[in-house]
Amino acid sequence: MTGAQAKSEIFWTAFKSLTKKERTVVMSRFLTEREFLEDLADIGTIERRRSERTVSLEEHLAKRNQKR
Repeated sequence: MTGAQAKSEIFWTAFKSLTKKERTVVMSRFLTEREFLEDLADIGTIERRRSERTVSLEEHLAKRNQKR
């Protein structure tokens, strides 16, 4: 387990031990943080697009240059 995984496990365990009201307060705090919301949106995009075919940089640039 990496250090990041260990820290996240500690955080998750602590979060689960909170009451529903306390969890709501924590989540409300997260949702007021712009950087967190941007990260959450990025994760959502990654998960939605996970099954898409990978395109190499060279292929992307070739397609982009054809459109010009």
